Amino acid sequence: MKSSTSLLANRILVIDDNPAIHEDFRKILTPQTTSTTSLQEAEALLFGQTAEASHAPVENYQVDSAYQGQEGLRMIEQAAQQGHPYALAFVDVRMPPGWDGVETIERTWQKFPELQVVICTAYSDYTWSNMMASLGHTDNLLILKKPFDPIEVLQMAHSLTRKWLLARQVHTHIQELDGLVQSRTRHLQEANEALQREIAERARTQESLRCSEERFAKAFRANPVPLTLQNALDQRYVDVNDSFLQLLDCKRESVLGRTPAELNLFPQMEMLREILEVLSSRRTVHDLQAELRSGNGKKVTVLISAESLELGNQPHCLMSLQDITERLNIEEQLRQAQKMEAVGQIAAGVSHDFNNILTVIQGHADLQLNMADLDESLRDSLHEISGAANRASSLTRQLLAFSRKQMLYRRPLDVGRTLDDLGKMLRRVLGETIMLRIECAKDLPPVLADAVNFEQIIINLAVNARDAMSNGGPLTIGAELAEIDAAYQDRVPDALIGNFVRLSVADAGEGMDEAVRRRLFEPFFTTKEVGKGTGLGLATVYGIVKQHQGWIEVESTPDIGTVFHVFLPVANGQTGNAEQSGARFIYSAGAQSRTILLVEDEAPVREMASKILKRLGYQVVTAENGPEALALWPQHRGKIDLLLTDMVMPGGMTGRELADRLLREAPQMPVIYSTGYSVDLLNSGVNLIEGGECLLKPYDASTLVGAVNKVFELATGKPKPGNEPVRGAKVARWSSSHHQK
Repeated sequence: MKSSTSLLANRILVIDDNPAIHEDFRKILTPQTTSTTSLQEAEALLFGQTAEASHAPVENYQVDSAYQGQEGLRMIEQAAQQGHPYALAFVDVRMPPGWDGVETIERTWQKFPELQVVICTAYSDYTWSNMMASLGHTDNLLILKKPFDPIEVLQMAHSLTRKWLLARQVHTHIQELDGLVQSRTRHLQEANEALQREIAERARTQESLRCSEERFAKAFRANPVPLTLQNALDQRYVDVNDSFLQLLDCKRESVLGRTPAELNLFPQMEMLREILEVLSSRRTVHDLQAELRSGNGKKVTVLISAESLELGNQPHCLMSLQDITERLNIEEQLRQAQKMEAVGQIAAGVSHDFNNILTVIQGHADLQLNMADLDESLRDSLHEISGAANRASSLTRQLLAFSRKQMLYRRPLDVGRTLDDLGKMLRRVLGETIMLRIECAKDLPPVLADAVNFEQIIINLAVNARDAMSNGGPLTIGAELAEIDAAYQDRVPDALIGNFVRLSVADAGEGMDEAVRRRLFEPFFTTKEVGKGTGLGLATVYGIVKQHQGWIEVESTPDIGTVFHVFLPVANGQTGNAEQSGARFIYSAGAQSRTILLVEDEAPVREMASKILKRLGYQVVTAENGPEALALWPQHRGKIDLLLTDMVMPGGMTGRELADRLLREAPQMPVIYSTGYSVDLLNSGVNLIEGGECLLKPYDASTLVGAVNKVFELATGKPKPGNEPVRGAKVARWSSSHHQK
């Protein structure tokens, strides 16, 4: 039997499309008698022995060949059916045509998972992580780089065939042991049954009662479900299990012999009376929700099930309690998250439609503002309209910020001015019991931040501080310059070296211990009561700060207060000038020689943008949607210099798909995408890379002009006369390739 099993372990299959490789393996693995000495020396070297000390016989492997993966799998199946399976397979990675090595191994392991495999490769077609993603993590796989060393091949063949043989022997041994265990188990069961019958014949009633009591006691005490046993006559606890004691944080001796009323267990005693009334009528209680008070005064919500039974000729009540406190908290958090998601979706949709309207208002206001003979009083009114449209645009950004669907618009931001403006609103929000102080250092440099997100950081931290001071108190918001060096970074791993503005929000509230502080920024973690907080405020702050390449530090002491320090990078070499609405734009030299294809489903936006571009001197071809633009394309092929398209349009084609179609015929044509949605909601799969522009709605005339001028500059490599970039254009770079991920 030993020689037979050894023979089985030495069968090897080589799967490679190169015949020379098969010959190399045979020379290494099936040496002739004349080379026995050299192979013994190799084996001695391999296993750390001297040639004289190695007397082990040379392995005599049976090596078979397959030249494609399909052929190799058939041979493995045939060998298994013949009862002489392969122990090891050397598989080449590249075997065109047909299956490659990874697919061959994957299909083979589906039927023969115990087969040991060595992947042979001279290329880097698959990384180890790629192969593991396809094959899974396994200890039945090794990699052999070509050209391979004969000693390494012998080592792998020896080790893996021995491993395969050992696995089979272990499997066989386990089967034998399992059979032996089953046999012994049957014998023991038979003997036990005979013994039980004998005991039952001698003292059946007494033994049955004892066994029943023992089984009940063990199952009762060890049951993970909290259980209680009460005397139905006086309601006193006869027994409780360990799970019940853990649930209510009490000791067994303080519970046994007492009633729920004496323990003050039910805040609403009518609930207990209702349960007892149901049981007295010989009915069963199932999943009745109730609230209990634990030994430390904490309230626990449970589902109660109860059954009446008789013990010692007396009525008793067996009650089980399922703790659902955590489940209810999670359900409440889920409902809150779903509400927020729904409101966020609605807010984003409203923002999209509102942005289209604002684009028309801003565009037409700018068109009129650029009229040379405009009456001064009318000009003032138009400036007010344009300014109001810009403020409304800020509101849509706040809606998107609430739904966390906004694209960050980072620009130099004056921290002192922003805090002063925000302080007026915060004093109304926080209430009269909170004494708000704003302390901002002089000559503070601007930070590079999104204004809406910056305000959200301050508001969230201020509201949290207010909630921590139930009786009111001082709340201080400060800002100062912080120079972070390597020593500071060593103490704070999240810190970055450089100049940062440190925002501080300090309260004199309840504070927190270390356990709470460690979980402070976890989504849905909150110390507030159910319904009074979602646990998303600080998680949102953390995400915004990280998105701005900053970090947060927290100092807190129970009963003293908490300080949040937010570090945001300084906008080096930039100033925080506000954007100007209604900026003038002029005729672009050379514009008459350029034609723009404008695709926009909103007719007012399309007409407004067309008027602006035509006033600049451009030739404009308009289309309502993608299919209409494709129908117009053959008439203007070779004449279109720029595609300006909305991203989301009716007609079954997005702006992205339209651009892909047209760029196949005109790959050098610049593209500007416009959208009233946020980038996250587009779900288009594009990346922010060098390429076309994304014009965010609402945009005014100067923003549109700046975007058009900018893409023509990128296309030609230099600015054209009269095409100076317009400051404040909200643009982002997009990829036009649908293969980008």
